[in-house]
Amino acid sequence: MGKIAGIIFLVFISFTAFPQQIQLDGYFMQDSARLGERVGFVLKAQYPQSTQLIFPDSTFDFSPFVLLEKKSFISSTTEGITTDSAVYYLSNFSLEPNSFLSLPAYELSRYDSITYFSNEAEIKLKLMLDSIPEQLVFQQNNVYQTLEKPINWLMIGLIGGGILLIIGVFILLFANKIKAIYLRNREKIRFLQFERKWKKLTTLLFQNPNLELADEVIGLWKGYLESITNQPFQEWTSSEISKNLEDPKVLQALRGIDMIIYAGKDSVSEESTQYLLEIAKMKFQEKQNQLRHERATR
Repeated sequence: MGKIAGIIFLVFISFTAFPQQIQLDGYFMQDSARLGERVGFVLKAQYPQSTQLIFPDSTFDFSPFVLLEKKSFISSTTEGITTDSAVYYLSNFSLEPNSFLSLPAYELSRYDSITYFSNEAEIKLKLMLDSIPEQLVFQQNNVYQTLEKPINWLMIGLIGGGILLIIGVFILLFANKIKAIYLRNREKIRFLQFERKWKKLTTLLFQNPNLELADEVIGLWKGYLESITNQPFQEWTSSEISKNLEDPKVLQALRGIDMIIYAGKDSVSEESTQYLLEIAKMKFQEKQNQLRHERATR
């Protein structure tokens, strides 16, 4: 009878002593956290060196928490006892005032495994508002904020392309007409400039006939006719010009000015200078008619 009681006592001692071989503790690194805030949970285990113990990974259900990251540390062994630890970074999205978490550790054996759970750790929900009012009160604000409109580059490109296309078609259809109008206006401006300068120089020549003014007047007239007819008027003599224009009066008008240059004559008739101006105006009109004809035949 005494032997049986001893055996029962030894079995009882072995069953009670076995679970004490592994110590598993868990706790939060802070006692409260805001909704969704990152918080660390420490899981620490002490067990015999011969025991194989593993901590849960990301496949474990951490509800009501969400696992963000797991950070493991190197195990240390002292006098046959191994200490192992890990930190689980979690977020809590539960609106409950208090949330609890207990994590397991798994002891691996040859054919099976034993699960141990840490103590249940508590963390409180830290509210940003002291209380939520039953009826929401909105601040009155009738000031409208201007919104920046995004630039529609596609629309700008299409509009720009359309404008360039219209301009291109316009140029193709009216290029000759535009060119003719430009040339006519250019010739008109050139004639007006010539006429203004001609009248100024001839007036000075009437007032003070001299070699320099007479030479400048003849050069101005020959230069204008050469530019408008593309003929070498400045190389021709007065006789050659009269012959080319088939107008004997031109010879008389030019000789009236030539007399000042070559004979030192101290006067010139206004009739001569006026006739030369009429010849220049006639050539200008011929040039204008030529440009109109070219535009009409294109």
